[in-house]
Amino acid sequence: MKHRHLLALALAAGVLAAPLAQAADLVVIANPAVGPLTKDQVADLFLGKSQAFTPFDQAEASPLYAEFYKKATGRDAAQVKSTWSRIVFSGKGQPPKQLPDSAAVKKAVAADPKGVGYIEKSAVDGTVKAVLALD
Repeated sequence: MKHRHLLALALAAGVLAAPLAQAADLVVIANPAVGPLTKDQVADLFLGKSQAFTPFDQAEASPLYAEFYKKATGRDAAQVKSTWSRIVFSGKGQPPKQLPDSAAVKKAVAADPKGVGYIEKSAVDGTVKAVLALD
């Protein structure tokens, strides 16, 4: 009986740890002309509190979308959607443009001197620079 409980605990621990192992190393990227950004600056930018840069978002259906907002702002996708609904309704702003994937985000950020987005660390190349790592 005791072994069955230990086996169940081990299996549960493995199941719970599996999503963590699959999480991507996310980085906030910017046009090479942009300097480093703080986590607070990034959160303000992607939640409509700052217009200092042009944010580019992943598609809402992307697994990176939810991971980014949780790590950068501490909010889940529903909370982000609610925040932007209030901002749009009040006429105070528009949400970041959503692009289909990391390649599209990287291309848009590289082409915009004020561009900021987020992609997997492994996708960073010379066209953009990582300005903040999200753990």
